[in-house]
This record gives sequence, structure tokens and C-alpha cells, in this order.
Amino acid sequence: MANPMRRLRSHPLLILRTLLILTLLSIAVTTHAATPKVQTIWQLLDYLAVDYAGAVDEGRVINAFEYAEMQEFSANVSERLAELPSHPQQATLRQQAKALQQLISDKSAPTSVARQARSLAEELLQAYPVPRAPQELPDLSQAAALYQSHCASCHGATGGGDGPQSAGMDPPPIAFTDLERARQRSLFALQQVIERGLEGTAMTSYAHLSEAQRWALAFYIGQFAFDQKMAERGEKLWRDQPALQAALPDPAAFIQAQPASLAGLSDEAADALTAYLRRHPERLADANIAQNAAGNSAILALARQRLQQTLDAYAQGQHKQARDMALSAYLDGVEPIEPLLRARDPELLAAIEAAMLNVRGAIGTQADQATLQNRVSEAGEVLDRIELVLTTHSSADTLTAFTGALTILLREGLEALLIVVAMIAFLKKAGRPEALAYVHGGWIGALLAGGATWFAATHLVEISGASREVTEGLAALFAVVVLISVGIWMHGKSQADAWQRYIHDKLSHALSRGSAWFLFMLAFIVVYREAFETVLFYAALWSQGEHRAILLGAAVACLLLALVAWLILRYSRRLPFGQFFAASAVLVAVLAVVLAGKGVAALQEAGWLPVSLYAGPRFDLLGLYPTLQGVSAQVLTLLILLAGFAWNTRNARLAQVR
Repeated sequence: MANPMRRLRSHPLLILRTLLILTLLSIAVTTHAATPKVQTIWQLLDYLAVDYAGAVDEGRVINAFEYAEMQEFSANVSERLAELPSHPQQATLRQQAKALQQLISDKSAPTSVARQARSLAEELLQAYPVPRAPQELPDLSQAAALYQSHCASCHGATGGGDGPQSAGMDPPPIAFTDLERARQRSLFALQQVIERGLEGTAMTSYAHLSEAQRWALAFYIGQFAFDQKMAERGEKLWRDQPALQAALPDPAAFIQAQPASLAGLSDEAADALTAYLRRHPERLADANIAQNAAGNSAILALARQRLQQTLDAYAQGQHKQARDMALSAYLDGVEPIEPLLRARDPELLAAIEAAMLNVRGAIGTQADQATLQNRVSEAGEVLDRIELVLTTHSSADTLTAFTGALTILLREGLEALLIVVAMIAFLKKAGRPEALAYVHGGWIGALLAGGATWFAATHLVEISGASREVTEGLAALFAVVVLISVGIWMHGKSQADAWQRYIHDKLSHALSRGSAWFLFMLAFIVVYREAFETVLFYAALWSQGEHRAILLGAAVACLLLALVAWLILRYSRRLPFGQFFAASAVLVAVLAVVLAGKGVAALQEAGWLPVSLYAGPRFDLLGLYPTLQGVSAQVLTLLILLAGFAWNTRNARLAQVR
């Protein structure tokens, strides 16, 4: 049988899958490249919002120098917005920048200018995201020493702007002790100035400091205007008013907020809370716990809302809208909590996936309103059970975090491991160790790409549920096409005579440079598909806390996967060629059938394929779901494999007769 590897190198699914990966990474790279420009624009807007009040009062210019600076900065914002990478919101942002310029030109009230500048700054970061909070809450133990060595010479030992080098500076260094000004500056704003510096002033960039050091400095500098007595009152507020933790849904909310608008509090209470939390950032973890519970409830509330909208649209005969709402109920109302739910209660996750599938199936078959109502009610009951599970455990306990990290990595890694190890065992059996570098390069590259995906998903772009399902689905179906060909090819070599002929006649051509690169791509695709899902699961688990338990679970899973790989490689050496290829062919065939079901299911969840339900079992491990499309894909895959195996057997018999 001809080597299938060369035939598949140009397969369109390979091209499509490669383009998907390159698109994801290019989005991350483009966004990252734009980050410095975006940060500069944001700083200018923040400066305008805070300092305009010192230039204009009641329609009159009270400081000509400051006013000229405000005009210059607002014009600079417009120019820099035009230089950003193309984005659907770019035109709107530029219009808002022109409106801000006009407000300043008209000498409008400081409140109007500040409102416009803040609004534009927020929309800028929504269109061009940059990290707005540290990955880890800072340790302030070395912050005072950092301040004295890097900042005190200009800003003074106590932050009063009166350091020994401040004389003659124009403009003078900021006095961090100025309470009114400090109320307008968020920790994020302080960190941005520390990282980027401030154009037109003597303030230079401190990007050479580590991220942790820059955030520690921001928290420390942010304390100067809020004294210790305020902090003592703030501690009492934080302890006695748990509602404040809900008002600050996560550390990022506090870090991005100006004290003047903190949680809707009075100036006195906001000052006190700011003084306390800027001295004790570790207490923001309490808010993170509250946010997890509140956030999960909000997501489930969205799922219920979408289900009700599904019913309403269906009742009005708007079947397409009903389908879209049902799809959103899953992608926007269940998918975001799937990693956490998988760790807490896998059976409940399977139940909600099945219930949502039933809702979409009822719409697809144009069932009557009563039937759809029953399906929606069943989904609602499962959502209630999910909320009880998630709110009862508002933060991950050690055992749950460990188990979740262990099972997720084992589940996602085993399929990829079996395929990659089979490839390695084949090359060793064939005596072609030089091609191993391509396989190792493929899976190592996939892990690096998985790391890039994690960075992009947590810092640069948000990967939606639909994007995730589409990526997984297309990758699975591409792998199916490859595995069918490889499985049939391996089965054809399971007869000893066939293998000997192959050794003598074709092996020198079978692993040409092009085919070796094909092995690289296959290893990359199957590992990246699992890495893509795993990193998103781990990111969700990580946000729940218990980091040591998660790392331990991941380490144990890696050891178990390594043990499986070692056992397969060791015992495959002892198998005769015929048995080795026969066993490999069966393994590859089984994985192809499993991935066919999983690929179709993922595309159905993303809304790319229709859903036709039937009364049948559901086994996630086997990729078996009660949909005609999924089972049909698996049956077709199995029939192609069986036909290929039968063809190989026939050819082997004919060869023996000759």
C-alpha cells in the first residue's frame, strides 16, 4: 500500500488547522506589540482626567502652562489612536478623542473632561486589552527599600515631592501626599507611570524592575496620602462589613478603581478602605473568594436568561433566534464554569451538557412548545444543582484542586500520549532514529504553543467558548483523517512478509524529509489539541486558589503519563513486527473512532453542525454521544478502517498465492 503520509501533507484540514493556530498566535503577537502604544495613550488620558482641573475653572484658564499641556496631550491622544493596529472600535475611539479635544478647547468643566477621558480610557483597554492587575498580589516587605533607592531622591523620603534632586525640575515631582490628587489615581495608574515613565517630565521608565517590584512600588506609593489612622478604620470596615468584599468582586476591581469612586463609599470610608487594602493587599484574596461565588452565580443566571429567551423566541416562530439563544445558554452560561465543574462534579457537567443538547435537539427537530418547555425545565433543574455545588464550595479545597488537576491532565494527555508514543515506537522498530527529532520537535512545539495560548488567554485576548470548541473540533477531525490512513497503513504491515518487503523496497522512501515533517505536524496537532483545552482548564482552577494542590496534581499526572509512555515503549520492543503493527493499528483505529465523535460533538456545541438526537447512551471516554451526526461520523470512520483492513488482508493473501 502506498505511504499515506505524502498524500496527506496537502490535506485542506491540515492547512485550515495550521491557519487557526497561526491566527490565534498572531492575535496574541499583534496585541502584545500594540501594548506599549496603548499604555502611553491610557497614561495621557489618565493625566488629562486628573490634571485638567488645575488648568481650567468655571470656563476660565487659571494656569496657561497647564492648559497648553492639556491641549497638547489631547491632540497627542488622537494622533496615537490613529497609529494603533486596525480594530472595529478604532473609528469610535478616534471620534471620542476628537470630542475630548473639543471639550478642552471649549474650556468645559473639569468633571466633563474627566468623565470623557475616563470613558475613552476604559473603551481603549476593552478594544486593546493590556494586563490591568498583577498575576500575584505583591509582597510589600521590600517595597520601602525599593522606594528609597529609586524614588526618594526626587519625590522625598515621605512622598512629599521634596527630594534633594527635585529643585529646579519643571514640572516638579508629584507629591504623593496630596490627598485630593491621590483620590483620583488608581493603583493601575501608578503602576503604568512606574513601568512607562511620563512624557514631558523627568519621570523615566522603571521597566527594568520586575513586574512584582513595580506593583509593590505602586501599592507602597499609593499609601502616602492615606495615613495609618485611616488604615485602622479601614480594617474595621473590611472586617465588619462583608458586603464590601462583594462590592470589590476581585483584586483587579480594587486595583483599577480610583479611591474617590471606591465601592460607592463616602470619601472618609473610601479613604479608610484604601489605606488599609493598599497596606495589606493579601486581604484582597477575601474579595476573590466572594467574587468566585458571585461570578459563578451571574454566569448561571445568564444561562437561565438565555433559556427563557429561547422559549420566547420559539413561541413566536423565530426558530433561528431560539437556536442562537440556546447555543448562547451553553457557550456563555455553562462553558465558562466547565473547568471548575469538571473538577467538582464531572457527572453534573455531563448532565448539563446533555440537557443543553436536548434543548438544541428539540429546536432542531421543530418539536412542539410543550416539549421544548420540558427540555428547558430539565436544564434549569440541572443549573440549580450546579449552583448549589459551586456556592457550597466557594473556593476550591485541597482535595478538589488536587483531584481536578490530576484528572484533567490525565484525561486530556492520554490520547495525545498514545499517538505520540506509537509514532516513537514505530520509528524505533523501523530503525530510523534520525526521524525521532521531528516527532519530539512536534510535541515540544505544541507544549510551547499551549503556553503561548495560556498567556494570550489570561493576559491579551479572551478565548470564547465557541472559539475553543471550534479549535478542538477541527483538530480532532483532522487527527481522524490522519489516523485512518496511518491505521490502515500499519495494519498492512502487520504480516511479517509484508513488513520485510517494505523494509527492502520502500523504507528509504517512506521517511523522506517531507514525511518526517508530516510526523512533526501530526505530533504538534494531537498534542496542541489537548494542551489547548488543558491550559484553559488549569487557568480556571488556578483562579480558585489552592495553587500547591494544583501543582501537585499536575506533577502526579505527569509522572503517571511518563510511566505509561515508558511501559508502552519498553514492552513494544519485545513484540514481533507483525504483532506490533497489528496492535498499533487497533490502537490507532480506536482513537480515530473516539476522536470522530468528540470532533463532531465539539462543532455541535459551537453551533457549526446541526443536532439530531436519538435515545441512546453517552460515554465521554469513547466520544459517544446520542446524536445521529456524531454516531454517523464514528460509524463511517469504523467502516473505512474495516474496509482498509479487509483490503490489506486480501492483498496479503494474493501475495502468498503468487
